[in-house]
Order: sequence, then structure tokens, then C-alpha cells
Amino acid sequence: MKIQSGKEFKLQREVEYGTPEQNKAVKQIVADIKKEGDAALLRYTERFDGAVLTAAGLRVTEEELQAAYGRVEESFVTAIRAAAANIRVFHARQKRNAWMDLQPDGTILGQIIRPLKRVGVYVPGGKAAYPSSVLMNVIPAQIAGVPEIVMVTPPSTGGTEGIDPYILVAAAEAGVNEIYRVGGAQAVAALAFGTASIAPVDKICGPGNIYVALAKREVYGAVDIDSIAGPSEIVVLAADTAEAAYVAADLLSQAEPDEMASAILVTPSQRLAEAVAAEVERQLSELPREAIARASVDHYGAIIVGESLAEGISVVNRLAPEHLEIVTEDPMGLLGSIENAGAIFLGPYSSGPVGDYFAGPNHIIPTNGTARFSSPVDVDDFIKKSSLIYYSKEALLQDGATIIELARREGLEGHARAIEIRLQNEAKGGDGNGK
Repeated sequence: MKIQSGKEFKLQREVEYGTPEQNKAVKQIVADIKKEGDAALLRYTERFDGAVLTAAGLRVTEEELQAAYGRVEESFVTAIRAAAANIRVFHARQKRNAWMDLQPDGTILGQIIRPLKRVGVYVPGGKAAYPSSVLMNVIPAQIAGVPEIVMVTPPSTGGTEGIDPYILVAAAEAGVNEIYRVGGAQAVAALAFGTASIAPVDKICGPGNIYVALAKREVYGAVDIDSIAGPSEIVVLAADTAEAAYVAADLLSQAEPDEMASAILVTPSQRLAEAVAAEVERQLSELPREAIARASVDHYGAIIVGESLAEGISVVNRLAPEHLEIVTEDPMGLLGSIENAGAIFLGPYSSGPVGDYFAGPNHIIPTNGTARFSSPVDVDDFIKKSSLIYYSKEALLQDGATIIELARREGLEGHARAIEIRLQNEAKGGDGNGK
């Protein structure tokens, strides 16, 4: 890994908007699904996944879900259940309540909270299967009260109709029983606009490749989406006392999912910088996904040596990383200085995978510096809010002239007259009911 100055460092990675060819391809796929429905969905599934399906064969059966348990280790079932329990406990604390406030003059103001009716969850099945993503998308939606949750995931690579059994078991444990064996931009379009086999949803969430990301952007407005997710990111802010082997392992844990992932160490210690660089090289040679992790480290990895931890914090806030680990003697003491980070891990034992899999907070975290203004997926992503206004006669008589003044200053006479006609009627002794 390159060692460089914090004042000079700039992460050279642009937000993925896709090539012109990719954008054109996605627009065509979305248009075809919208126009042809299942016919286009089956055609693209055969072209891109090599799976020849019928409309009747799109949906995963209950028998397939149960059979998946026989294809995974019992230890995995135990682990996924324990993780799900932690995720439920954490997200349950995020649930909001509707409220109403009765004013002395009889006016009632409030906020009504309702869950979305139907949510689509995309689970990738390309370079790797991510059953943990099933839990992180589904459980917050369930806690929000979403009554219909549908999952799409590609058929296994190689042209079979099967789906990774670990994904199916995670879905079954999370309580999802509406699952379709489709992926890519065509699956996103099917969720957005519906086909004869797949009913449309209100929101699409979940990570995917560039084609999935572009398709989500293309259908946004017809439905809501969670975000346009970029590759994984980690920044480790470490003092000289940090264990180099731990730091290197954590950097590589976030480098291995994608060649475009970024892994960055920020430290005031030249000694630690050199030790971590050596450890990264040593551990890379032993990593099963060495080629991917090495590409990530070579192109988007860095070790930044600054003059102090204070300078390091400035670098962190500028990068606004997805994952931030603080490995110092007093990490809690630095917490108040962190302005931009998706998830913050404090201390040498709070490794990123603790949050990615098990602790409870959501691992779907803002990337590409968007932690400056956005947040991890939570229960709020699956609700909608309605404002409630019940204005009393007394309140309108008191405030009507002010409302009219504001409306006319904006040149909206119709707004002003809607209030004025009521004030005039009341002045004549009307009762607001046409009498």
C-alpha cells in the first residue's frame, strides 16, 4: 500500500454512473420489461443468466425453501438466527409512533405514520452470495410493519435454475416466502412496473452490480429506492499503539468484496504505517480472494501519515467513509469530533465484520462520501408520514389575515380567497356548514 501525506491525499474514485453503453442497455431493458412484462423478463434471464424458465417457474416454491435447509450446515442456521435476533433488537428501538397535539384553541396538529404496503428486496448472486443482506433489508421493513415483502435474486451462475441455499435459508428465517429467481436490471424493472407474475412494489432496496444500480436510478420516481450503492469502503484511524495485524486484516476485509472497494489507514505513526503495509502484503498472499483484494488495494487503497490524530480526524471527515474504525487508547474521546461516517467502530475488538454480520446495526451504509448527508438503512426507510391538520374556527379567525398576507405576497390570489371567503362568511354569522 502507498504511504503518503494526509494533506496531499485525495481519493481518486468517481461515483459510478456507468458507461454510455451500460446506460443505454439498462434503459432498453427497463423499457422492454415495462412493455412486454414476463416475456421480456424470461428472455433477459436466459440471455444474462443462462436459465431457461417459464412464467410459472419464476417463483420459488415452499418446497424449495424447505429443501434449502438440507443443503446448509446446522451451524449456519444457528448463526443466522442469532444474527437475526440482534438485528431485530437494534432496529426495534428505531420504531416511530404517530402523534397528535391538541392546542388550547381546539386546533389539532399531528403526524400519522404508516408502513409502505409492498417492498422489493434485491439480493445479489454474482461474485458472492450475501445472506446477511437478506436480514439487513427485510428485518427493518418487518419492524416498520410492511405487510408484503418480496425478494428477487438471480439464478445460480452457470445456467441452473437453483438459488444459493444460504440465501434461501436466510429468507426463510427472516419470514420471506415470496421469492423470484430473477436478477439484474430486468428484476428491478419487474419490481417497479410489475408483470403478470410479479406485482409492482412501492420501494426497491438492496445492493447489486452497476446494472442493478443504474436500473434503480432509472425507475426512481415510479417507485422509491434506498440508494445508489457504491463499492465498500473502510477508513481505520489508528494510533501507534494499534496492532498492525488487526488493522491490516480489517482493511482487507472490506477490500475483498470488490476491485473498486477502498481501504485506507490514517495514522500519525510512521512505524505503524510501515508495519501495516508489510502486514497487508503478507495477508494478501493468503487470502482466497487475493486478486480482487489486491486490485482494490493497488488502485483505491492508501496509508495516510499525518502529523497528529487531529489531522487524521480532518481527513476522516473529508472522506466521509462507509465504515470507520477508531483504534486508539481512548476511542470514545474522539467520537465527538467525527462528523461524517456511516458506521463507527470503536476499539481494537470492534472489527468491521462485527457490524457487517452480527452486532445489530444495519450494514447497508452510505458510500461514495454520501455519509456527509445520508444514513444507514433503518426502519424509517420503510414508512411514510402524513401531516395532520385540524384547524378550529377560533384559530382561523385569529390567523386568517396573516395567511392571506403571505398568500398575496406570493401572488397566489386563489390561496388568499380560500381563507378570505371563510372570514367573510363568519363575519356574516355563518357556521361553516353552509348555513
